Amino acid sequence: MMSTTLTAETWPVGANMLAFGNRAPDGSPLVDASSLVWAAQLRQVKELGVDQVDPTDAWLCLAKLSDDRLEEFRGVLDGEGMSLSSISLTRNSVVDRGRGEENLRDAHRFIDIAPSFGVGVVNTGFMQDLTPEQATATWFWLAEGHRDDPALRDLAIDRIRELGDHAARLGIQVSLEMYEDTYVGTADEAVAFLQDVDHASVGLNPDIGNLIRLHREIEPWEDMFEKVLPHANFWHIKNYTRDFDPATGAYATAPMPLKYGYVNYRKVIRRAVELGYDGPFCCEHYGSDSLGVVAENVQYVRQVLGSALNDPTISR
Repeated sequence: MMSTTLTAETWPVGANMLAFGNRAPDGSPLVDASSLVWAAQLRQVKELGVDQVDPTDAWLCLAKLSDDRLEEFRGVLDGEGMSLSSISLTRNSVVDRGRGEENLRDAHRFIDIAPSFGVGVVNTGFMQDLTPEQATATWFWLAEGHRDDPALRDLAIDRIRELGDHAARLGIQVSLEMYEDTYVGTADEAVAFLQDVDHASVGLNPDIGNLIRLHREIEPWEDMFEKVLPHANFWHIKNYTRDFDPATGAYATAPMPLKYGYVNYRKVIRRAVELGYDGPFCCEHYGSDSLGVVAENVQYVRQVLGSALNDPTISR
């Protein structure tokens, strides 16, 4: 975990870069694009008053860059007056039957890269590629997706522990992103998996947003957060509306800015601070002007943090 002397202004709170996708405007892979393209996209974030980003591998996979191109990216960040809050791996499970070993190598590369950018946490998880049905759905979470194989759980534990060993040697941490139907798909499963990994450098990413958007019964969000926040070391934070009609059994969910959705994040963030949380935040949003909403979410998180840190009734 990071220093407890953080303020609302210095706390790492970054924007996720998912809004830009992983292709340049000409359709070529972003990893092969001119650094001018990277700079132009980062500049859009900076213009919204946000100077930290999480370069998810679904945007620009730093692990796939050569050393020279990695330095080029570092120069772009410096030139735009920006920094990294965290690094996230997306849909690159280390136990993917086809790409698991490659994903594991990439995760190690990310861990090697992170400290040179001042990043203290690398996020990973067990979600896998979208199915064809998910790719064509209005929202991908409305269709059935990947389910983790219980037979591979021990391998998953071993590989996450391996990543934890690597992170510990470099003085950073690994975070596991909660995601439905994976080994960390519910609050109880996430805590149990973390306990089985049993590594001081591995914690949880309490991305409950991935769960409240589902059109199925879920545990109350207050209960889920109370279980996982004591183990959190990083946080993908986003919100949704959620409605259920008991007469028809129909659910309805949709992305919303943090302060308007189903979860009361003012309450949750304050509780996290009370429990001693000091990890980075990565603000996310799907649909509409997602980048604009993310920028609003960054400012919201900082305001709530400031209020919590200045509250003498919250002991840390």
